[in-house]
Amino acid sequence: MRKLITMQKPGPKLTELSSLGEFGLIERLTKDLKLQNKSTIKGVGDDAAVIQPEPGKQLLVSNDLLIEGIHFDITYMPLKHLGYKAAVVNFSDIAAMNGTPTQIVVGISVSGKYSVEALEEIYSGIKKACEMYHVDFVGGDTTSSVAGLFISITVIGEVDKEKITYRHGALAKDLICVSGDLGAAYMGLLILEREKKAFHANPDIQPELSDYNYLLERQLKPEPRMDIVRLLDEKNIVPSSMIDISDGLASELIHLCKSSETGCRIDEDKIPIDQGTFDKAKEFGIVPTVAALNGGEDYELLFTIRQDDYEKIREIADVSIIGYMTEPNEGLNLITGDNQLVGLQAQGWDALKKRELDI
Repeated sequence: MRKLITMQKPGPKLTELSSLGEFGLIERLTKDLKLQNKSTIKGVGDDAAVIQPEPGKQLLVSNDLLIEGIHFDITYMPLKHLGYKAAVVNFSDIAAMNGTPTQIVVGISVSGKYSVEALEEIYSGIKKACEMYHVDFVGGDTTSSVAGLFISITVIGEVDKEKITYRHGALAKDLICVSGDLGAAYMGLLILEREKKAFHANPDIQPELSDYNYLLERQLKPEPRMDIVRLLDEKNIVPSSMIDISDGLASELIHLCKSSETGCRIDEDKIPIDQGTFDKAKEFGIVPTVAALNGGEDYELLFTIRQDDYEKIREIADVSIIGYMTEPNEGLNLITGDNQLVGLQAQGWDALKKRELDI
């Protein structure tokens, strides 16, 4: 894991963006792209990409905008990790529709403080994500900004018409399932923010982050759960509703209930939390369940299934059944470890809400 930025000896002279110009920069950043999907007819190199979805498929399109100082902190976010994360969080949106990402278009706006080599690092991360998940990089744009870095990625995906999964579709008595474990990405963020404050207070102190590899990786290099989409398909399970967990379990579950017009009841003791996440939350004085409910950026899949699929879902090791949907008049509730009924509230990430991390 790369350490926080520190004072270093001068390295090789970096290339200013102005020395290449827009078209020279685009050519340098995209010169080695290779197409992997049959649906990609034409990628980078023309006025528009050409995409032809296969018969029986529906096209999925999503977009994320990442802004320096809002969605990422360049102090501790390695540029290659930033590019990788920018891509895979979009892939996760396609997974949440029970689909497969096939192409991305990347727009970057960058200030003069960044070099050509810095952008190459970002693009190397994007390309690595595309290679890992068999996605074609088919176009985009670069432009200058007054200050900072902006990354906009549009992802295109495909899904079988009969298998597409929306946020609506859940019914009362459907089982609520979640992949992986929750809260780790938030703990990783708190660790990074704590070390950043320590570094600013004394730049001679070098942070030691090796004991937190899992938590930091969950924050800096998340992975979309395409494996869960494949496993569901192998088990012939089509979720009745689904969403990825970017803003916290509570917020996403409320989205599903609102879209499906249901209530819900989940069991605190069944929410999957890694032991490292549990221990670090306690160290920060945070209830681990609160970190799982409200932390966000786990990019796990939250979905519902019919009760008839119970035996099938039990065979998928990395999926936990945490509760069930109810009639809407029963409300949205959490059963605590001491058997108390607590109403769920959306307290996860809101990009337009002013907040400070308390660490």
